[in-house]
Amino acid sequence: MWPLRLSSRQAQGRQWEQAALLYLQRRGLQKVEENFRCKGGEIDLIMRDGDTLVFVEVRQRADIAHGGAAASITPAKIRRLVRAAEFYLLRFSVAPPCRFDVVAIDGEQVEWLKDVIN
Repeated sequence: MWPLRLSSRQAQGRQWEQAALLYLQRRGLQKVEENFRCKGGEIDLIMRDGDTLVFVEVRQRADIAHGGAAASITPAKIRRLVRAAEFYLLRFSVAPPCRFDVVAIDGEQVEWLKDVIN
């Protein structure tokens, strides 16, 4: 199979995901997997924070004029994230403690929102 070409928007998204990955690693999280995809959805980053498995959504906006990066997460997106996480967790005989975090990037401002989905 030939290499897939990313659109400029996808390439820019990957750059923001890499920036978020470095941000979280500097704060002690360890990378487990990037861009996990399944039929139900996608998870940008899967990290480990001690014993906790962390599913991370990375959102970026140039500014907060339209509500900002965190506000761009819709209920439909949340459902897809949860579905993808449930699918990912099928590989464990006993699921580890988990949480959902968001890394919201608004311009140059980075905000790490922990445990955003209950």
